[in-house]
Amino acid sequence: MALVKFPTRSVNTDAVNPFVNNVFDSLFTDSFISDRLVTRVPAVNIVETDAAFELELAAPGLKKEDFTINVDKNLITITAEKKTASENGDKSYSKREFNYNSFSRSFTLPDVVNYNNIDANYVDGVLLVKIGKKEDAIVTKRSIEVM
Repeated sequence: MALVKFPTRSVNTDAVNPFVNNVFDSLFTDSFISDRLVTRVPAVNIVETDAAFELELAAPGLKKEDFTINVDKNLITITAEKKTASENGDKSYSKREFNYNSFSRSFTLPDVVNYNNIDANYVDGVLLVKIGKKEDAIVTKRSIEVM
């Protein structure tokens, strides 16, 4: 069960002029404004299989060259940086906007990680980082008979 917060509205103000309230609600919850004010960090899924850990980061709109993955002791850090500028050829513009996106996510690695077996792949807006486990940490499956 998840708790979800819904906006509260005063009954009296909606009765007086619901149009005005709808305009202000849409203005202050507009995604254009909130995108400019909120730093975006990609969502991540962490999956553990028998042989590896898999990190899946949702980072659409980037290229594989935008990512940097560093491992320092038991910490893996994934960073991305994308810098774009809207260019106007005649240089007589009165407004120019730069777009700069970056993020950094760090994860602590367990002791069972094989540091020589880390691979990354970026396909369709999802960065998949596969971190292999040490051979002695891989549990073999078997059936136990109850006597």
